[in-house]
Amino acid sequence: MTFSKKLTKAFATAAIAGSAFALATPAAAQMVPFEDYEASASVYEMVTVNIEPGEFETYLENLKGTWVAANDVAKSLGHIEDYAIYANTNGAGDQFDLLLVVKYAKTADLEPSKQRYDEFMAAWGEQRVESNQRTVREVYNNIRELTGQWHVREITLND
Repeated sequence: MTFSKKLTKAFATAAIAGSAFALATPAAAQMVPFEDYEASASVYEMVTVNIEPGEFETYLENLKGTWVAANDVAKSLGHIEDYAIYANTNGAGDQFDLLLVVKYAKTADLEPSKQRYDEFMAAWGEQRVESNQRTVREVYNNIRELTGQWHVREITLND
């Protein structure tokens, strides 16, 4: 099943589940933003990854020198707040194997910025860019598939 078909199926399932939830919710339940709940200013970027069987450790090893190292630089520059890697321990079939998460302080931090780009490149260096591109071409493209990307905010329910 192609990514597009998987995504369409996921949206259809979510729409059906959402409709069922809406019907099951009492009509009187009305949450008021900023009074009953608040959405965080922080935005989490989540990417799901499927890894070829037997390549999990290879992928993690390469992430350490690419994705993790780049996020360490971005974090030290204040471009991101944090990042994490989560393994799907219940994965089966077409479920994702890893979830890569980056936490941004605010939506504006996701926007293109020449200043942040220049700061990052000065700290990261052209040689590392070439090395990362080689890793993507020679390793990642053969052992993993990026299956989805989301931007989400944490919701806090007030008392």
